[in-house]
Amino acid sequence: MRTPIIAGNWKMNKHLEDAIALAEAVASATSDVKNVDVVVAPTFVCLASVASALEGTHVGVAAQNMHTATSGAFTGEISPTMLTDVGCGHVILGHSERRQFFGETDRGVNEKAKVALAHGLIPIICIGESLGEREAEQTMDKVSFQVTAALSGIGEEDITKVVLAYEPIWAIGTGKTATPEQAQEVHASIRALLAQLYSEDIAQQIRIQYGGSVKPANIADLISQPDIDGALVGGASLKADSFSQIVMASDKG
Repeated sequence: MRTPIIAGNWKMNKHLEDAIALAEAVASATSDVKNVDVVVAPTFVCLASVASALEGTHVGVAAQNMHTATSGAFTGEISPTMLTDVGCGHVILGHSERRQFFGETDRGVNEKAKVALAHGLIPIICIGESLGEREAEQTMDKVSFQVTAALSGIGEEDITKVVLAYEPIWAIGTGKTATPEQAQEVHASIRALLAQLYSEDIAQQIRIQYGGSVKPANIADLISQPDIDGALVGGASLKADSFSQIVMASDKG
């Protein structure tokens, strides 16, 4: 059985004191959950303090982005080794907001994913279609292209460490959510593609999260789908009670 992974993407929210308090509250509220991997992704400036506050707990820490180089003249960027130094175990890559506002490309996401793996970081690779693409019935084409591009050159020895996050762009921060059936259809398609790229056995080991206005009210229906292995949570991760409810509802053990 694939262990569900629930990751909270805090985006550009929470100053230091509030970030530490939120992290500690999440760790406390979910301390009895044994069959879910729990991860929080604060801003860069809060990473070290949040990781320190969570040391010894079951909650992991992710960065929201990273550069491919370990050092150099890249003003404003953060390297993979800097992330591991402060206690990160995961990194979110290719979020639609990064693609939309900062010009990130499929090729760039692929390069970052390979570097993350080389430095012991688990990449959470985001993929998803726009509203226009869904209405034009191009969802599977778009998602298949993104998955294939993002995983290019990643071998069988590393691919099972990767987490994919299907986030329909039209559902991020809008209050709209793909129905469980819509989400399952895409997740199943992604898993079938992974079987083609690798093998059926490997495809069954790779975790695929759903993201896009995930809330306590809809997580049970989503997580009950056979190919949905967790959630990448946005707004609902900014409050300990709502995020904890999502985590606890995802415990399939």
